[in-house]
Amino acid sequence: MSHTVQRRTFLKGSLAATTAIALPMRAIADDVLKMGVVLPSPEADVGWSHTLMEGVRSVQEAYGDKIEVTVLENIAEGPDADRIANGLVADGNTVLLLGSFGYQNGGIQIAKRRRDISIIHASGFMVEPNFAPFTAKYWQGTYLMGMAAASLTKTKKLGCVGAFAIPELITSINAYMLGAQSVDPEIEMSVVWVNSWFDPASEQEAAKALISQGADVIFSNAQDTPSVIAVAEEAGVYAWNLNSSMKTYAPSKYLGVVGTDWGPHFKRLVDAHVAGDYPGENFWLGMEDDIVFTADWNPDIPADVVAQIEARQAEIKAGTFDVFKGPLTDQSGSVRVADGVTMTDGEILGMDWHVAGVTTPLPS
Repeated sequence: MSHTVQRRTFLKGSLAATTAIALPMRAIADDVLKMGVVLPSPEADVGWSHTLMEGVRSVQEAYGDKIEVTVLENIAEGPDADRIANGLVADGNTVLLLGSFGYQNGGIQIAKRRRDISIIHASGFMVEPNFAPFTAKYWQGTYLMGMAAASLTKTKKLGCVGAFAIPELITSINAYMLGAQSVDPEIEMSVVWVNSWFDPASEQEAAKALISQGADVIFSNAQDTPSVIAVAEEAGVYAWNLNSSMKTYAPSKYLGVVGTDWGPHFKRLVDAHVAGDYPGENFWLGMEDDIVFTADWNPDIPADVVAQIEARQAEIKAGTFDVFKGPLTDQSGSVRVADGVTMTDGEILGMDWHVAGVTTPLPS
């Protein structure tokens, strides 16, 4: 089965955009679907962009020589990304996978202007008939990681290196905290935001700072490099991450992964584009959709806690346990969700506050 893949990696700068636009349009058979992929970081062997490309490869396997995929890696959010996405459209790509929250505004403009283009967009909140954001319910898995972390921490201090303070990452932190508190209510967590998806030096510094403050389990929250995981392993503290396994970078202290498998979702959307019935809706997908999973659990987790985690995971998947069910209190001590009330999807998607126990205030 032959796959046509063009890969262009640009430095984050203005040259990237002009180079993309200047590429000549290639003559291609009418029955070959052209798909453009824009990634916020290099694909690498781990991380978010790697996970997206695993999903894209499953589409390629299904379509064989009937699809041509162009991949643009390490593209800065903002005007560069907008120009590059427009360049892919000019080059005849009728399906775009835009792989970051920060590509949303430019992608929406394309969707409004070109109804024949179908856009698969990573996270966000805007929709159009041909623009479908997708978000993982990471928090289902991060709650379970909190249970594991609580069973292993000796200092009762957890740490988190966060990429950007957006709801998707805030909910992951809050669920992690709630899961830990379900095992030990005295546990606290500190967060360092690095304001980047891909900045190994800043990630390493953040991890070292948290460890120096006594954190002995570190959450690498949406980093596209194994920097945090490697620093933790070297320091002898546990660490875990989102999207794809980084166990090879921490053979002894890897706590586990909250992973995602986007292949089936991408395939459904590409099929819908081809069939002419693309669903312009916000997809909010979790364990019940076989999108979110947990793996590579550390053997140090006590057997009784493993049993509790497995039972809770089964309840989450079955829909009989809600992570964000009240009473939920924020950092200031105010009750945000009343006892017995479950947060709606919209409230979770817009979460802009930390639960009690997370000691670091959110950036203003």
